[in-house]
Amino acid sequence: MEEPPLREEEEEEGDEAGPEGALGKSPFQLTAEDVYDISYVMGRELMALGSDPRVTQLQFKIVRVLEMLETLVNEGSLTVEELRMERDNLRKEVEGLRREGSAAAREVNLGPDKMVVDLTDPNRPRFTLQELRDVLQERNKLKSQLLVVQEELQCYKSGLIPAGEGPGGRRKKDALVTRASDASSNKEEKTIIRKLCQYN
Repeated sequence: MEEPPLREEEEEEGDEAGPEGALGKSPFQLTAEDVYDISYVMGRELMALGSDPRVTQLQFKIVRVLEMLETLVNEGSLTVEELRMERDNLRKEVEGLRREGSAAAREVNLGPDKMVVDLTDPNRPRFTLQELRDVLQERNKLKSQLLVVQEELQCYKSGLIPAGEGPGGRRKKDALVTRASDASSNKEEKTIIRKLCQYN
């Protein structure tokens, strides 16, 4: 394995370590040029041993090993290059996603009168404030009517109202009871609404 004399001139002008420097490199840092440098050093050493047939056989084996090493180094270089390209693509994709995420975050800023609701949250609000107010008002009306009916029932049971006299005969009493229950229900409604407003 003889190298042209040009190689020796390159050795003097090139690396300070020369071709022997390739032997000192980590296997993961080797390039195809380093394999050629190793081949040059090995060929020079074998030439110095002489033309013994055993040296010639060894030389062919070494050439084969160096060819395999060259193939591995080239494949490793390609793999490294592919990984670098993949890394660069992933970085670009991440940057794009970050830009989209920051744009989406700006869109989510809806203002003080708006709210974002997570539909998967079991504790999310299911009714509007107005719907809650309507339900509470209806509940308070029904509660006041229930109190009036319970009082009337008590009066029938105790005998204060004769069984023949209907609700029409009790209009004055009903009006007093209704006014009192409406006042208490309005007060109760206001406190419930205040509590609801505090939560929102």
